[in-house]
Amino acid sequence: MLLIGCTGIETPFVESEPSPNSPSGLAVSTPQTQTLTVFAATSLTEAFSELGAKFQTANPSVTVRFNFAGSQTLQAQIEGGAPADLFASANQANMDALVSAGLVDPKAPRILLTNKLILVVPQSNPAQVASLNDLARPGLKLVLADETVPAGKYARQILDNASNDPTYGKEFASTVLANIVSNETDVKQVVAKVQLGEADAGIVYVSDSIAAPDLKTVSIPPDLNVTAKYYIAPVSGSKNTEFAKNFVEYVLSEEGQAVLQKWGFSPIQ
Repeated sequence: MLLIGCTGIETPFVESEPSPNSPSGLAVSTPQTQTLTVFAATSLTEAFSELGAKFQTANPSVTVRFNFAGSQTLQAQIEGGAPADLFASANQANMDALVSAGLVDPKAPRILLTNKLILVVPQSNPAQVASLNDLARPGLKLVLADETVPAGKYARQILDNASNDPTYGKEFASTVLANIVSNETDVKQVVAKVQLGEADAGIVYVSDSIAAPDLKTVSIPPDLNVTAKYYIAPVSGSKNTEFAKNFVEYVLSEEGQAVLQKWGFSPIQ
């Protein structure tokens, strides 16, 4: 496994009680664990949890703590003063907002990975959804991420793309949107509603479908699909900048990208 070095960091030491086995009863210095707080888009939950565990193994003095939520929610939390060392967004817009607010260095954001979207339906597929076109069927129950959420924006972009295709017709997007029974605050909630049978279908990332093998998937035509680009950057003012930079380098490394691909993400083009 790749050893992830964290140069430039002086690990603080704390004094423990005198050890009876140490010479003259002198106190023994032990390393104090530092916490790297990563704010990451919900769709990164499984992949980043695995990467965080590997990073900790290679860096025993670091504890990686994650805050997973919709990118728009994470942006608002950071703007509100929530302590974060690193931000991974499912789109560029939320990252750009933090750059504009002076909370991320303009030169810091890097493309982390890409992702595509896919339809998910319950295992029994009660509505018999077999194609994107079926989402316009009257009475179908559809759940999407809210339009303020990256996944929700991408889903609506796909519907708009279809509306510009004569095969689907100009009213396709509006007809499909009329079938929405719930708009969720993050993409994992979309998955949950479909798993619970509260919706006949949902549009999520491919990575979310990998993490929910109990659901069936229906592909979206490549010419209508969108490529979601994820961005990652240290947050300005972080006390763990070097660890944050090393975590970025790790997820961009060959080993890190392999883990991301395992969870359904696409490598950087």
